[in-house]
Amino acid sequence: QVQLQESGGGLVQAGGSLRLSCAASGGSWNIYAMGWFRQAPGEEREFVAASSKFGGRTSYADSVKGRFTISRDNAKMTLYLQMNSLKPEDTAVYYCAAKNTGYIDTNPYTTRASYDYWGQGTQVTVSS
Repeated sequence: QVQLQESGGGLVQAGGSLRLSCAASGGSWNIYAMGWFRQAPGEEREFVAASSKFGGRTSYADSVKGRFTISRDNAKMTLYLQMNSLKPEDTAVYYCAAKNTGYIDTNPYTTRASYDYWGQGTQVTVSS
């Protein structure tokens, strides 16, 4: 069973950048497809970005396309989310998630229900 720990959140002005990290431990990294989700106060947790198991395929929510980039360093067992041109509406708790796909490479998973494991989240606040 994999454990996930996010870091890198904080307070940033609109137009600024942050890079989130998600460190994995306790599992075999190469069997997991990974994703980022976010949840604003009073809102449902929503999809942000996802990566296939080897990082060759990615998917993004329309609201972040062109501004956010998901990547993974398999040697470090770490998932990243580079966030540029941040907007106040990006303010949320950001969660990384992992889905055990065995040894089959698949397309990225974009729904919350697809994922097996979740981190505790990291707060991102964008001021106007």
